[in-house]
Amino acid sequence: MEQSVESLVRLLESYRGRDKVIRTVCYGSQLVGGLLSRKAETDVSSRRLGKSLLLFSAQLSHCRTVLRLFDDLSMLAYSRSYGMGAEEEDAAVRWISVLTNMADQLYYPCEHIAWAADAELIKVQSDKWWLFSTVLWGTSLLLGILRSLRVLLLLKKKLKRNERDEGGNSRSQLRRQMQGEALSILSSMADLSNAVHWMPPGFLWAGRFPNWLVGLMGTISSVTGLMQMSASNSNQTDNI
Repeated sequence: MEQSVESLVRLLESYRGRDKVIRTVCYGSQLVGGLLSRKAETDVSSRRLGKSLLLFSAQLSHCRTVLRLFDDLSMLAYSRSYGMGAEEEDAAVRWISVLTNMADQLYYPCEHIAWAADAELIKVQSDKWWLFSTVLWGTSLLLGILRSLRVLLLLKKKLKRNERDEGGNSRSQLRRQMQGEALSILSSMADLSNAVHWMPPGFLWAGRFPNWLVGLMGTISSVTGLMQMSASNSNQTDNI
């Protein structure tokens, strides 16, 4: 029990860890709140609890938006360190990663402008800026899926070669990497489904998700992200 609490505290002490926890609670609240709200006609107490959870989820989402006001520089630093991906062995992975970094970098100022417009700090219409940020987010997710699929293909080829030439440790490491890429695909697909939902009506299934389904997709993505972070921390500990 104490170990679990200590792990949670360490997670909350880091910015990325805290963001993932807030995200998980945000979407989890939307999932449960949406399900309870469906019982509105038969159960007044469920309706009230569901409404409270949906309001709580909205506040956590707003909290994350405000915190992202300070993410531009860290994203810029990452983009500069990656550059044109000279260290990547595969050209497709390199160019997909560069395009992903560009989409991520442009996402932040678009979201900041939309937030500032909603907060009445600037006099512009926020709708188009929210649309720009959603399109960039969806583009980044789609590129991320393509990158993970390409990496999976390359890892499978390496695994086949290692099965013929080498033994144990290298194969287990490759399998862990493949599992990580598979989790990335699952997470990105769940988020992409929500990104499409938030597009203007008429685009695929835009606007058709009930609250509980948005919460479910977000919860799947968030829990997957926590699993990846935990696996990454375990790998780092093993390498020390």
